[in-house]
Amino acid sequence: MAKKNVTFFCKECGYETAGWMGKCPGCGSFNTLVESTTVTGSGKSSSNTKSDSPAFKASSYSWTDRRETVRLNEAGKEDYVRLSTGIDQLDLLFGGGITDGSVTLLGGEPGIGKSTILLQLADKFEGEGDILYVSGEESPAQIKMRADRLSVKGDRIIICAQTCFEVIAEELSKTKPSLCIIDSIQTLYSENVNGTPGSVSQAREVTAGLIRIAKTNGLPIILVGHVTKDGNIAGPKTLEHMVDTVLYFEGDNTGAYRILRSVKNRFGKSGELAFFEMTQQGLKPVDSSSALMISGRPLEAPGSAITSAMEGARALTIEIQALAADTCYGTPQRMTSGPDRSRTSMLLAVAEQQFKLNLNTKDVFINVIGGLRITDPACDLALIVAVVSSARGIPIKPDTMILGEVGLTGELRPVSSLNLRIEEAGRLGIKNIVLPSSCKNAVKDNGNMEFFFLDNVSEATDVLFS
Repeated sequence: MAKKNVTFFCKECGYETAGWMGKCPGCGSFNTLVESTTVTGSGKSSSNTKSDSPAFKASSYSWTDRRETVRLNEAGKEDYVRLSTGIDQLDLLFGGGITDGSVTLLGGEPGIGKSTILLQLADKFEGEGDILYVSGEESPAQIKMRADRLSVKGDRIIICAQTCFEVIAEELSKTKPSLCIIDSIQTLYSENVNGTPGSVSQAREVTAGLIRIAKTNGLPIILVGHVTKDGNIAGPKTLEHMVDTVLYFEGDNTGAYRILRSVKNRFGKSGELAFFEMTQQGLKPVDSSSALMISGRPLEAPGSAITSAMEGARALTIEIQALAADTCYGTPQRMTSGPDRSRTSMLLAVAEQQFKLNLNTKDVFINVIGGLRITDPACDLALIVAVVSSARGIPIKPDTMILGEVGLTGELRPVSSLNLRIEEAGRLGIKNIVLPSSCKNAVKDNGNMEFFFLDNVSEATDVLFS
């Protein structure tokens, strides 16, 4: 006899539990757990549930057979076939193009441009054959309206407005496309898996089935993933481990510029960035990314510092702004947009110890222009100098780049990829560069620049504020 089970799952992160709770243990959100009613059969029929799941049945939708077992020392080098997306910036993120049989997960906030960039990719994709666009959120008419606005012809694009995994798998087997786009993975479900669309079990099993189809048929698949309030892809973290490539949209979706970051890539370098500008004709690549990040910066204004952050193999020249203002609260605020908040708190403690800024009575706000998130420790010194400049109301020497990792005692540590950063700074017309003394031997001669070498963060005031 069938038995009715009631479970609850979080709409933000997909966490599942047997009972309702006001606060989700997975993501900490309140009032996000909703009821999910499923019906399971008898014990005999449920024993076959595993073999009926998408992860196990997907091989039946294979139109090629690549099953083989080899020893490691006998395994030759596999030549992956890469197909260009038709957009140079995207090819950079994929490591030279989309690889056959790869599965990519694309995440981003609503309205930031995920469907737009994928529709442009489908129109310019250089693979032979049709492109299957599976939409679980929009009707074909809505997609056609966007295509007309973006001037996408769509001669090779097939729209499949389905959310059932079994139906989509049959369509893939019938059309044999050169590329499949799933928008989005949280809307898909399988008839052989308990749970509602978007739950952890459904998302995990359907993704596993799509991965098996992609690998057995050499079919590249791109999955769109919803994000939580924290900016992470909703659902189990295992989705990111299962796929080959993970791309994140960063930046404010209300602005004109978008940043697409490669977080994971099994077929290329991770950490690469691509910059786009949102226009009426869709997302257009922006080549002068460094000039974009520092364009329009204030001159002779306290609290503004120029530094360089490594993103993949690229050196990005960025602007860090700091504002230290008298607080009107009992506890001063510490707000960051771009740098890691925990590391910023540590650097503020170092700044207070070295410069006696009396920050315990001031609110401190740190912002990286352009909405870029930075984790490069080479930006430590620039962040501290920007705070000192704002707290004392003294501007930093113009046309100066500041590099250096800061330790807890105020010492400056060397930075990586130094000459790449210097070359990029020279291209943008920066004349002065502040570096740790330990980098003196690594600097190549450059007659157009003046270098200042420091041992301790306290020495920065004599060089930058004189």
